[in-house]
Amino acid sequence: MTDEMTRVPRPRVVPGRDLLRWACVLALLAATVGGCSQGKGLDSGIRAAVREHEFDLLGWELSHGLEGSKASSSADGPLSEQAERAMVESFFLLGRKLGALTPGGAVTDADGRLMSSAEVEQARQEILTQREQMRAAVQWILGRQVRAIYNELGIFNPVDRFVRVAAPFPPMNFRLARPPMILIVSPRERIESIREIMLDENLDVNTAGRIEEQVDALGVSSLVVEIGGLGATYPTFVADDASMEWTIETIAEEWLHQYMFFTPLGFLYALDGLGIRRDYDIATMNETVAGIVSSEVAERVLERFYGVTPAPKTPSTPPEQASPDQFSFVREMRQTRLKVDELLAAAKVDQAEQYMELRRQEFVAHGYYIRKLNQAYFAFYGTYGDAPTSVSPIGTEMRLLHERVLREQAGSLAAFLNRVVSMTSRQDLEKATQ
Repeated sequence: MTDEMTRVPRPRVVPGRDLLRWACVLALLAATVGGCSQGKGLDSGIRAAVREHEFDLLGWELSHGLEGSKASSSADGPLSEQAERAMVESFFLLGRKLGALTPGGAVTDADGRLMSSAEVEQARQEILTQREQMRAAVQWILGRQVRAIYNELGIFNPVDRFVRVAAPFPPMNFRLARPPMILIVSPRERIESIREIMLDENLDVNTAGRIEEQVDALGVSSLVVEIGGLGATYPTFVADDASMEWTIETIAEEWLHQYMFFTPLGFLYALDGLGIRRDYDIATMNETVAGIVSSEVAERVLERFYGVTPAPKTPSTPPEQASPDQFSFVREMRQTRLKVDELLAAAKVDQAEQYMELRRQEFVAHGYYIRKLNQAYFAFYGTYGDAPTSVSPIGTEMRLLHERVLREQAGSLAAFLNRVVSMTSRQDLEKATQ
Protein backbone atom coordinates (compact mmCIF):
# COMPACT_ATOMS: atom_id res chain seq x y z
CA MET A 1 0.00 0.00 0.00
CA THR A 2 1.48 3.36 -1.02
CA ASP A 3 1.88 6.37 1.24
CA GLU A 4 -0.79 8.16 -0.80
CA MET A 5 -3.19 5.32 -0.03
CA THR A 6 -2.61 5.33 3.72
CA ARG A 7 -3.54 8.97 4.20
CA VAL A 8 -6.94 9.41 5.80
CA PRO A 9 -9.23 10.97 3.14
CA ARG A 10 -10.93 14.23 4.00
CA PRO A 11 -14.26 13.87 2.19
CA ARG A 12 -16.19 16.90 1.10
CA VAL A 13 -19.84 17.20 0.06
CA VAL A 14 -20.47 17.68 -3.62
CA PRO A 15 -22.71 20.79 -3.69
CA GLY A 16 -25.60 21.79 -5.93
CA ARG A 17 -27.90 18.78 -5.72
CA ASP A 18 -30.17 19.49 -2.75
CA LEU A 19 -33.36 19.79 -4.80
CA LEU A 20 -32.67 16.54 -6.60
CA ARG A 21 -32.02 14.78 -3.32
CA TRP A 22 -35.29 16.08 -1.88
CA ALA A 23 -37.18 14.83 -4.94
CA CYS A 24 -35.67 11.36 -4.67
CA VAL A 25 -36.19 11.07 -0.92
CA LEU A 26 -39.84 12.14 -1.05
CA ALA A 27 -40.63 9.90 -4.01
CA LEU A 28 -38.94 6.86 -2.54
CA LEU A 29 -40.50 7.38 0.88
CA ALA A 30 -43.90 7.54 -0.79
CA ALA A 31 -43.14 4.28 -2.57
CA THR A 32 -41.80 2.41 0.43
CA VAL A 33 -43.68 3.77 3.45
CA GLY A 34 -47.11 4.17 1.90
CA GLY A 35 -49.21 1.35 0.65
CA CYS A 36 -52.68 0.08 1.16
CA SER A 37 -54.28 -2.00 3.84
CA GLN A 38 -54.93 -5.43 2.39
CA GLY A 39 -55.44 -8.66 4.28
CA LYS A 40 -55.58 -6.94 7.66
CA GLY A 41 -55.62 -10.20 9.61
CA LEU A 42 -52.54 -11.49 7.84
CA ASP A 43 -50.80 -8.13 8.11
CA SER A 44 -51.46 -7.81 11.84
CA GLY A 45 -50.11 -11.32 12.40
CA ILE A 46 -46.97 -10.58 10.39
CA ARG A 47 -46.43 -7.29 12.20
CA ALA A 48 -46.72 -9.06 15.54
CA ALA A 49 -44.06 -11.54 14.43
CA VAL A 50 -41.58 -8.88 13.25
CA ARG A 51 -42.40 -6.04 15.64
CA GLU A 52 -39.09 -6.15 17.50
CA HIS A 53 -37.01 -6.72 14.39
CA GLU A 54 -38.49 -4.51 11.66
CA PHE A 55 -36.07 -2.18 9.92
CA ASP A 56 -36.70 1.49 10.78
CA LEU A 57 -36.98 2.78 7.23
CA LEU A 58 -38.36 6.18 8.10
CA GLY A 59 -35.68 6.77 10.72
CA TRP A 60 -32.96 5.68 8.33
CA GLU A 61 -34.23 7.98 5.59
CA LEU A 62 -34.45 10.94 7.95
CA SER A 63 -30.87 10.27 9.04
CA HIS A 64 -29.34 9.53 5.64
CA GLY A 65 -31.76 10.58 2.91
CA LEU A 66 -30.31 14.05 2.39
CA GLU A 67 -26.66 13.10 2.70
CA GLY A 68 -24.70 13.92 -0.41
CA SER A 69 -22.03 11.94 -2.16
CA LYS A 70 -18.54 12.33 -0.80
CA ALA A 71 -15.66 13.41 -3.01
CA SER A 72 -12.42 11.46 -2.72
CA SER A 73 -9.49 13.47 -1.48
CA SER A 74 -6.35 13.16 0.60
CA ALA A 75 -4.38 15.48 2.83
CA ASP A 76 -2.74 16.89 -0.30
CA GLY A 77 -5.92 17.30 -2.35
CA PRO A 78 -7.86 15.11 -4.78
CA LEU A 79 -6.43 11.68 -5.52
CA SER A 80 -5.08 10.83 -8.94
CA GLU A 81 -6.91 8.27 -11.07
CA GLN A 82 -4.14 5.76 -10.31
CA ALA A 83 -4.45 6.39 -6.57
CA GLU A 84 -8.24 6.06 -6.75
CA ARG A 85 -7.87 2.68 -8.43
CA ALA A 86 -5.34 1.59 -5.78
CA MET A 87 -7.67 2.68 -2.97
CA VAL A 88 -10.66 0.80 -4.37
CA GLU A 89 -8.64 -2.36 -4.99
CA SER A 90 -7.16 -2.14 -1.47
CA PHE A 91 -10.66 -1.77 0.02
CA PHE A 92 -11.78 -5.04 -1.55
CA LEU A 93 -8.49 -6.79 -0.77
CA LEU A 94 -9.03 -5.90 2.88
CA GLY A 95 -12.56 -7.26 2.55
CA ARG A 96 -11.21 -10.61 1.40
CA LYS A 97 -8.76 -10.69 4.29
CA LEU A 98 -11.59 -9.87 6.68
CA GLY A 99 -13.64 -12.74 5.29
CA ALA A 100 -10.79 -15.15 6.06
CA LEU A 101 -10.68 -14.10 9.72
CA THR A 102 -13.59 -16.18 10.96
CA PRO A 103 -14.27 -15.60 14.66
CA GLY A 104 -14.00 -18.90 16.51
CA GLY A 105 -12.47 -20.66 13.52
CA ALA A 106 -8.99 -22.04 12.90
CA VAL A 107 -7.05 -19.09 11.45
CA THR A 108 -3.32 -19.08 10.72
CA ASP A 109 -0.98 -16.14 10.18
CA ALA A 110 1.47 -15.62 7.32
CA ASP A 111 3.92 -18.06 8.95
CA GLY A 112 1.32 -20.78 9.32
CA ARG A 113 0.98 -20.32 13.08
CA LEU A 114 -2.46 -20.84 14.56
CA MET A 115 -3.78 -17.49 15.80
CA SER A 116 -5.54 -17.14 19.13
CA SER A 117 -9.10 -15.80 19.34
CA ALA A 118 -7.78 -12.51 20.71
CA GLU A 119 -5.32 -12.16 17.83
CA VAL A 120 -8.04 -12.88 15.28
CA GLU A 121 -10.31 -10.27 16.82
CA GLN A 122 -7.52 -7.70 16.92
CA ALA A 123 -6.73 -8.34 13.25
CA ARG A 124 -10.40 -8.00 12.40
CA GLN A 125 -10.71 -4.68 14.20
CA GLU A 126 -7.62 -3.30 12.45
CA ILE A 127 -9.05 -4.19 9.05
CA LEU A 128 -12.47 -2.80 9.94
CA THR A 129 -10.84 0.49 10.96
CA GLN A 130 -8.86 0.68 7.71
CA ARG A 131 -11.93 0.00 5.61
CA GLU A 132 -14.00 2.53 7.50
CA GLN A 133 -11.38 5.21 6.81
CA MET A 134 -11.66 4.44 3.08
CA ARG A 135 -15.40 3.82 2.84
CA ALA A 136 -16.69 7.31 1.98
CA ALA A 137 -14.00 7.89 -0.63
CA VAL A 138 -14.51 4.44 -2.20
CA GLN A 139 -18.25 5.07 -2.43
CA TRP A 140 -17.63 8.36 -4.22
CA ILE A 141 -15.07 6.86 -6.61
CA LEU A 142 -17.26 3.91 -7.59
CA GLY A 143 -20.35 6.09 -7.94
CA ARG A 144 -18.55 8.53 -10.21
CA GLN A 145 -17.19 5.71 -12.36
CA VAL A 146 -20.58 4.02 -12.76
CA ARG A 147 -22.20 7.36 -13.51
CA ALA A 148 -19.54 8.10 -16.15
CA ILE A 149 -20.35 4.89 -18.03
CA TYR A 150 -24.10 5.53 -17.87
CA ASN A 151 -23.44 9.00 -19.30
CA GLU A 152 -21.25 7.54 -22.02
CA LEU A 153 -24.09 5.17 -22.97
CA GLY A 154 -26.53 8.08 -23.18
CA ILE A 155 -28.50 7.00 -20.10
CA PHE A 156 -28.98 10.16 -18.07
CA ASN A 157 -32.53 10.38 -16.72
CA PRO A 158 -36.03 9.00 -17.36
CA VAL A 159 -37.07 12.11 -19.34
CA ASP A 160 -34.65 11.15 -22.10
CA ARG A 161 -37.38 8.97 -23.59
CA PHE A 162 -39.10 12.15 -24.71
CA VAL A 163 -36.48 14.90 -24.87
CA ARG A 164 -32.71 14.77 -24.65
CA VAL A 165 -31.60 16.49 -21.46
CA ALA A 166 -28.12 15.40 -20.42
CA ALA A 167 -28.78 15.98 -16.74
CA PRO A 168 -28.17 12.93 -14.51
CA PHE A 169 -31.15 11.94 -12.35
CA PRO A 170 -31.64 10.43 -9.82
CA PRO A 171 -28.34 11.36 -8.18
CA MET A 172 -25.92 8.45 -7.84
CA ASN A 173 -26.04 7.92 -4.10
CA PHE A 174 -25.51 4.64 -2.23
CA ARG A 175 -23.97 3.26 0.93
CA LEU A 176 -21.58 0.34 1.12
CA ALA A 177 -23.19 -1.30 4.12
CA ARG A 178 -25.06 -4.43 5.04
CA PRO A 179 -28.62 -4.08 3.67
CA PRO A 180 -31.70 -4.94 5.71
CA MET A 181 -32.83 -8.54 5.57
CA ILE A 182 -36.16 -9.24 3.86
CA LEU A 183 -39.10 -11.35 4.98
CA ILE A 184 -40.82 -12.85 1.94
CA VAL A 185 -44.37 -14.18 2.29
CA SER A 186 -46.12 -16.38 -0.28
CA PRO A 187 -49.42 -18.29 -0.20
CA ARG A 188 -48.93 -22.01 0.35
CA GLU A 189 -51.16 -22.97 -2.58
CA ARG A 190 -49.23 -21.00 -5.20
CA ILE A 191 -45.89 -19.29 -5.72
CA GLU A 192 -46.31 -15.55 -5.45
CA SER A 193 -44.73 -12.89 -3.26
CA ILE A 194 -47.59 -11.17 -1.44
CA ARG A 195 -45.63 -9.41 1.30
CA GLU A 196 -42.04 -8.17 1.62
CA ILE A 197 -40.99 -6.74 4.99
CA MET A 198 -37.58 -5.19 5.70
CA LEU A 199 -35.96 -6.51 8.87
CA ASP A 200 -32.87 -5.57 10.87
CA GLU A 201 -29.69 -6.44 9.03
CA ASN A 202 -28.11 -8.36 11.93
CA LEU A 203 -30.74 -11.02 12.56
CA ASP A 204 -29.21 -14.37 13.49
CA VAL A 205 -30.44 -17.65 12.05
CA ASN A 206 -32.36 -18.62 15.20
CA THR A 207 -34.28 -15.33 15.27
CA ALA A 208 -35.05 -15.60 11.55
CA GLY A 209 -36.35 -19.12 12.15
CA ARG A 210 -38.64 -17.97 14.97
CA ILE A 211 -40.08 -15.22 12.80
CA GLU A 212 -40.73 -17.71 10.00
CA GLU A 213 -42.45 -20.12 12.41
CA GLN A 214 -44.81 -17.39 13.63
CA VAL A 215 -45.61 -16.25 10.09
CA ASP A 216 -46.05 -19.79 8.77
CA ALA A 217 -48.57 -20.38 11.55
CA LEU A 218 -50.78 -17.83 9.77
CA GLY A 219 -51.27 -20.34 6.95
CA VAL A 220 -48.68 -18.96 4.53
CA SER A 221 -45.13 -19.75 3.45
CA SER A 222 -42.33 -17.44 4.58
CA LEU A 223 -38.59 -16.98 4.28
CA VAL A 224 -36.11 -14.48 5.72
CA VAL A 225 -33.37 -13.80 3.19
CA GLU A 226 -30.16 -11.82 3.05
CA ILE A 227 -29.86 -9.53 0.05
CA GLY A 228 -26.88 -7.89 -1.62
CA GLY A 229 -28.50 -4.63 -2.62
CA LEU A 230 -31.62 -2.60 -2.02
CA GLY A 231 -32.97 0.15 -4.28
CA ALA A 232 -36.07 0.88 -2.18
CA THR A 233 -34.12 3.33 0.00
CA TYR A 234 -32.30 6.55 -0.79
CA PRO A 235 -29.35 6.29 -0.68
CA THR A 236 -29.47 2.71 -1.90
CA PHE A 237 -27.81 -0.13 0.00
CA VAL A 238 -25.00 -2.18 -1.53
CA ALA A 239 -23.41 -4.94 0.55
CA ASP A 240 -19.79 -4.25 1.44
CA ASP A 241 -18.61 -7.85 1.84
CA ALA A 242 -18.61 -9.00 -1.80
CA SER A 243 -16.12 -8.84 -4.68
CA MET A 244 -15.35 -5.64 -6.53
CA GLU A 245 -16.95 -6.99 -9.72
CA TRP A 246 -20.18 -7.94 -7.99
CA THR A 247 -20.31 -4.67 -6.05
CA ILE A 248 -19.94 -2.51 -9.16
CA GLU A 249 -22.71 -4.40 -10.93
CA THR A 250 -24.98 -4.03 -7.89
CA ILE A 251 -24.31 -0.28 -7.68
CA ALA A 252 -25.32 0.02 -11.33
CA GLU A 253 -28.42 -2.14 -10.84
CA GLU A 254 -29.77 -0.45 -7.73
CA TRP A 255 -29.39 3.01 -9.29
CA LEU A 256 -31.23 1.73 -12.36
CA HIS A 257 -34.14 0.57 -10.20
CA GLN A 258 -34.47 4.12 -8.89
CA TYR A 259 -34.20 5.50 -12.42
CA MET A 260 -36.99 3.16 -13.52
CA PHE A 261 -39.22 4.22 -10.63
CA PHE A 262 -39.93 7.37 -12.67
CA THR A 263 -41.02 5.30 -15.71
CA PRO A 264 -44.21 3.29 -16.35
CA LEU A 265 -42.52 -0.09 -15.88
CA GLY A 266 -40.73 0.90 -12.68
CA PHE A 267 -43.73 2.66 -11.17
CA LEU A 268 -45.87 -0.44 -11.71
CA TYR A 269 -43.13 -2.43 -9.98
CA ALA A 270 -43.43 -0.08 -7.00
CA LEU A 271 -47.19 -0.65 -6.93
CA ASP A 272 -46.55 -4.39 -6.99
CA GLY A 273 -44.14 -4.09 -4.06
CA LEU A 274 -46.69 -2.11 -2.08
CA GLY A 275 -49.44 -4.62 -2.76
CA ILE A 276 -51.57 -2.00 -4.50
CA ARG A 277 -51.42 -3.63 -7.93
CA ARG A 278 -49.84 -7.06 -7.83
CA ASP A 279 -48.19 -8.15 -11.07
CA TYR A 280 -45.49 -10.83 -10.86
CA ASP A 281 -44.67 -10.46 -14.57
CA ILE A 282 -43.97 -6.76 -14.11
CA ALA A 283 -41.62 -7.58 -11.23
CA THR A 284 -39.79 -10.14 -13.37
CA MET A 285 -39.52 -7.71 -16.28
CA ASN A 286 -38.00 -5.07 -14.01
CA GLU A 287 -35.44 -7.38 -12.46
CA THR A 288 -34.49 -8.89 -15.80
CA VAL A 289 -33.92 -5.61 -17.64
CA ALA A 290 -32.02 -4.21 -14.66
CA GLY A 291 -29.78 -7.26 -14.72
CA ILE A 292 -29.08 -6.99 -18.44
CA VAL A 293 -28.22 -3.29 -18.36
CA SER A 294 -26.22 -3.29 -15.12
CA SER A 295 -24.15 -6.26 -16.28
CA GLU A 296 -23.01 -4.37 -19.38
CA VAL A 297 -22.37 -1.18 -17.41
CA ALA A 298 -20.26 -3.09 -14.88
CA GLU A 299 -18.19 -4.71 -17.62
CA ARG A 300 -17.39 -1.28 -19.04
CA VAL A 301 -16.49 0.15 -15.63
CA LEU A 302 -14.15 -2.74 -14.90
CA GLU A 303 -12.48 -2.49 -18.30
CA ARG A 304 -12.17 1.31 -18.31
CA PHE A 305 -11.01 1.93 -14.76
CA TYR A 306 -9.53 -1.38 -13.58
CA GLY A 307 -8.13 -3.02 -16.71
CA VAL A 308 -10.38 -6.07 -16.43
CA THR A 309 -11.12 -7.50 -19.86
CA PRO A 310 -14.67 -8.92 -20.09
CA ALA A 311 -14.80 -12.66 -20.60
CA PRO A 312 -16.01 -13.60 -24.09
CA LYS A 313 -19.71 -14.37 -24.15
CA THR A 314 -20.28 -17.97 -25.20
CA PRO A 315 -23.62 -19.75 -25.37
CA SER A 316 -24.22 -21.62 -22.12
CA THR A 317 -25.17 -25.28 -22.12
CA PRO A 318 -28.91 -25.68 -21.57
CA PRO A 319 -29.56 -27.27 -18.17
CA GLU A 320 -31.25 -30.28 -19.70
CA GLN A 321 -28.14 -30.99 -21.80
CA ALA A 322 -25.74 -31.04 -18.86
CA SER A 323 -24.02 -34.37 -18.18
CA PRO A 324 -26.44 -36.68 -16.36
CA ASP A 325 -23.50 -38.04 -14.33
CA GLN A 326 -22.70 -34.62 -12.90
CA PHE A 327 -24.98 -32.80 -10.47
CA SER A 328 -26.15 -29.57 -12.13
CA PHE A 329 -27.61 -27.01 -9.73
CA VAL A 330 -29.35 -25.18 -12.57
CA ARG A 331 -30.91 -28.32 -14.02
CA GLU A 332 -31.93 -29.78 -10.67
CA MET A 333 -33.38 -26.52 -9.35
CA ARG A 334 -35.38 -25.93 -12.52
CA GLN A 335 -36.74 -29.49 -12.40
CA THR A 336 -37.65 -28.92 -8.77
CA ARG A 337 -39.53 -25.74 -9.61
CA LEU A 338 -41.44 -27.43 -12.42
CA LYS A 339 -42.44 -30.35 -10.19
CA VAL A 340 -43.55 -28.00 -7.41
CA ASP A 341 -45.69 -26.03 -9.85
CA GLU A 342 -47.26 -29.28 -11.03
CA LEU A 343 -48.09 -30.40 -7.49
CA LEU A 344 -49.50 -27.03 -6.47
CA ALA A 345 -51.63 -26.88 -9.62
CA ALA A 346 -53.12 -30.22 -8.53
CA ALA A 347 -53.82 -28.76 -5.05
CA LYS A 348 -51.29 -31.17 -3.48
CA VAL A 349 -49.83 -28.56 -1.14
CA ASP A 350 -48.58 -30.90 1.60
CA GLN A 351 -46.99 -33.19 -0.98
CA ALA A 352 -45.28 -30.22 -2.65
CA GLU A 353 -43.82 -29.08 0.68
CA GLN A 354 -42.57 -32.56 1.52
CA TYR A 355 -40.99 -32.79 -1.94
CA MET A 356 -39.23 -29.42 -1.51
CA GLU A 357 -37.73 -30.50 1.81
CA LEU A 358 -36.40 -33.72 0.27
CA ARG A 359 -34.92 -31.75 -2.62
CA ARG A 360 -33.37 -29.24 -0.20
CA GLN A 361 -31.58 -32.10 1.54
CA GLU A 362 -30.27 -33.30 -1.82
CA PHE A 363 -28.90 -29.86 -2.66
CA VAL A 364 -27.18 -29.67 0.72
CA ALA A 365 -25.68 -33.13 0.19
CA HIS A 366 -24.11 -31.86 -3.04
CA GLY A 367 -22.60 -28.80 -1.38
CA TYR A 368 -25.35 -26.23 -2.05
CA TYR A 369 -26.48 -24.95 1.32
CA ILE A 370 -30.14 -23.95 1.27
CA ARG A 371 -31.56 -23.25 4.70
CA LYS A 372 -35.19 -23.45 3.65
CA LEU A 373 -36.77 -24.39 0.30
CA ASN A 374 -40.43 -23.46 0.05
CA GLN A 375 -42.95 -21.41 -1.89
CA ALA A 376 -41.51 -18.15 -0.54
CA TYR A 377 -38.03 -19.19 -1.73
CA PHE A 378 -39.27 -19.61 -5.29
CA ALA A 379 -41.39 -16.47 -5.07
CA PHE A 380 -38.31 -14.41 -4.22
CA TYR A 381 -35.62 -15.96 -6.40
CA GLY A 382 -38.01 -16.70 -9.24
CA THR A 383 -38.41 -12.97 -9.91
CA TYR A 384 -35.11 -13.04 -11.80
CA GLY A 385 -36.02 -14.19 -15.29
CA ASP A 386 -32.74 -16.00 -16.00
CA ALA A 387 -32.55 -17.78 -12.64
CA PRO A 388 -33.04 -21.56 -12.40
CA THR A 389 -35.79 -20.86 -9.85
CA SER A 390 -37.83 -19.16 -12.58
CA VAL A 391 -39.96 -20.89 -15.19
CA SER A 392 -41.06 -17.64 -16.79
CA PRO A 393 -40.18 -17.09 -20.47
CA ILE A 394 -39.67 -13.39 -19.71
CA GLY A 395 -35.90 -13.79 -19.34
CA THR A 396 -35.58 -15.32 -22.81
CA GLU A 397 -37.93 -12.76 -24.36
CA MET A 398 -36.10 -9.83 -22.78
CA ARG A 399 -32.74 -11.02 -24.03
CA LEU A 400 -34.12 -11.56 -27.54
CA LEU A 401 -35.44 -8.00 -27.52
CA HIS A 402 -32.10 -6.76 -26.20
CA GLU A 403 -30.22 -8.44 -29.06
CA ARG A 404 -32.71 -7.18 -31.64
CA VAL A 405 -32.58 -3.55 -30.48
CA LEU A 406 -28.78 -3.59 -30.35
CA ARG A 407 -28.70 -4.83 -33.95
CA GLU A 408 -31.21 -2.29 -35.16
CA GLN A 409 -29.93 0.67 -33.12
CA ALA A 410 -26.17 0.30 -33.63
CA GLY A 411 -25.59 -1.28 -30.24
CA SER A 412 -27.50 1.37 -28.29
CA LEU A 413 -28.19 0.15 -24.77
CA ALA A 414 -30.12 3.38 -24.13
CA ALA A 415 -32.50 2.55 -26.98
CA PHE A 416 -33.18 -0.87 -25.44
CA LEU A 417 -33.77 0.62 -22.00
CA ASN A 418 -36.05 3.38 -23.31
CA ARG A 419 -38.14 0.85 -25.17
CA VAL A 420 -38.59 -1.49 -22.22
CA VAL A 421 -39.30 1.06 -19.48
CA SER A 422 -42.32 2.33 -21.42
CA MET A 423 -43.99 -1.09 -21.21
CA THR A 424 -46.90 -1.62 -18.85
CA SER A 425 -47.61 -5.34 -19.26
CA ARG A 426 -46.20 -8.70 -20.27
CA GLN A 427 -48.22 -8.39 -23.48
CA ASP A 428 -46.13 -5.35 -24.47
CA LEU A 429 -42.99 -7.49 -24.25
CA GLU A 430 -44.54 -10.32 -26.22
CA LYS A 431 -45.55 -7.91 -29.02
CA ALA A 432 -42.07 -6.39 -29.08
CA THR A 433 -40.46 -9.79 -29.64
CA GLN A 434 -42.82 -10.93 -32.41
